[in-house]
Amino acid sequence: MSLFPLDRLLGRLISHGQLTVADADGNRQTFGTAGTGPAATMRIHDRRYVWRILRNPGLILGEGYMDGSWSVEDGTLADLLEIIMVSAHRREPMGLAGAARRRGAMLSVNTIGRARRNIQHHYDLDHRLYTLFLDEDMQYSCGYWRDGVTSLEEAQRDKKRHIARKLLIEPGMTVLDIGSGWGGMALTLARDYGAKVTGVTLSTDQYETSVARAREEGLSDRVTFKLQDYRTEPGAYDRIVSVGMFEHVGRRNFREFFSHLDRLLKPDGIALLHTIGRNTPPEPINAWIRKYIFPGAYLPSLSELTPLIEKHGLWLADLEVWRVHYAKTLDAWHERFQRHRAEFAERFDERFCRMWEFYLRVTATSLRLLTLGVFQLQIAKRIDAVPITRDYLYPAEPVSPAPETARPKSRARTRPVA
Repeated sequence: MSLFPLDRLLGRLISHGQLTVADADGNRQTFGTAGTGPAATMRIHDRRYVWRILRNPGLILGEGYMDGSWSVEDGTLADLLEIIMVSAHRREPMGLAGAARRRGAMLSVNTIGRARRNIQHHYDLDHRLYTLFLDEDMQYSCGYWRDGVTSLEEAQRDKKRHIARKLLIEPGMTVLDIGSGWGGMALTLARDYGAKVTGVTLSTDQYETSVARAREEGLSDRVTFKLQDYRTEPGAYDRIVSVGMFEHVGRRNFREFFSHLDRLLKPDGIALLHTIGRNTPPEPINAWIRKYIFPGAYLPSLSELTPLIEKHGLWLADLEVWRVHYAKTLDAWHERFQRHRAEFAERFDERFCRMWEFYLRVTATSLRLLTLGVFQLQIAKRIDAVPITRDYLYPAEPVSPAPETARPKSRARTRPVA
């Protein structure tokens, strides 16, 4: 039996793996070729869904999973997403967005007020949610998975240590942490490297948690956290670090970001920018991610970043591209989320859990198999600010793990999904 009109779309689309689709009327049809990738079965529960998804597949696929319009019957959600996403990328490498939607998503402006609302939508959701699926230091960014590393905690410690080496911090240096999260990076740089750190965030929960952590660790005299936009920060710093924040800047605000980076960095200063990016020409993020997870977000291509570094006369002293590291991090987050899924369903509802599952799995697929990776840009004002070889990043002697102070007990506050 035919799954009209979905059969026409899937017949043209599926070229990786094998997808079986069963609808509410008992129709069942298989697309693709066995042995070319994973196999999965998609059970559609709503007769109207086969028409809805044709309007905007990049958005409606995720909405359908959230709402229970379809479920995975055989295989896993990761298998099904790999089949669809890899096949779609082969057919249209620049994604499924139309030209008008692409232009609109790329040209949106994140004013200070809008940026605050966008950040609070995700990061002020529920404190306990993050304490249960992140590592002990609450690092909500890509870990660094050296050979042999198997734990999320070790990968996140290694990430912070690697970044600290690139910053070449000496005791007493001033550091600005743009997008300081729950305080882990700032506290590490103060506690283990002797820096005097200022962290800025737009998330109320992150700010309150960071202040409490600094107080409990006895670091309040060396670390200051502010609930403010980086664009309003005065002064000048020896070092600037920004991990996982640039994704929220917005394409129209890139020039402004680098202008402030130049303004805030001392003449002999060094900055480290850590961001998810793509290895394709510019395009907007997935429509579902933009609507439900990270409103206002945009992932840069290198072709958008390097001209801005040149414009300000800065040196791109080092560029490192982390491939697959973030996918492994997302796998660890997903495993921990599933471990506590029953609690999340009780605190929120089943729709929220399915939304979060889709977010973690669709993002991991993009970072493991498609066009996304992590860029680490080491930026300097002076040609000699950074050593001319990279030996300082990889000391000959093994480095013992940096001490980690236990985070404060969770101050969970349930908030509705915006």
